[in-house]
Amino acid sequence: MDVAEARALTQAMEAFVAQYDERHRFTADDICEMHRRWMSGIYPWAGAYRKVNISKGGFPFAAANRVPALMEGYSREVLARYTPCRPSGVTEVAKALAQTHVELVLIHPFREGNGRIARALSTLMGLQAGLPPLDFGSITGKATKDYFMAIQRGMDRDYRLMERLFEAIIERSVAGT
Repeated sequence: MDVAEARALTQAMEAFVAQYDERHRFTADDICEMHRRWMSGIYPWAGAYRKVNISKGGFPFAAANRVPALMEGYSREVLARYTPCRPSGVTEVAKALAQTHVELVLIHPFREGNGRIARALSTLMGLQAGLPPLDFGSITGKATKDYFMAIQRGMDRDYRLMERLFEAIIERSVAGT
């Protein structure tokens, strides 16, 4: 399943890059459409908000019955503020990416693929800001622990650790070009 999902995401990202330009203001509907486009050949519920409560490592995500309202608020309060993502320096771009990423992962609107769809959104926002495609290799392996800690800190609206992680991601991505 992992291979099928990864292959489908690579194909979907090409379509996303072609569809969403530097002027696009992302919405919750866009997030659902991205998930649907990516996963529709794999899961019948692709693009639909989850109807079950889920957790990871004992960490509960938003209650399923709250997901539609939370995504509406996310669209109105976070995506409307940070997209389109305008180039304004690495620190400001990292701040925008950190908050949009953390809040989407905390809502966890889908049964599968939430982190990957959040990374896809971050990549698209980075492209809007004039960055190359983001290289998330710095949050794998041992660094995954820091990534999960940064997500959990977002529960208190503390995005500083995720901002530092995104600054490193941006630096790594720019250096790789």
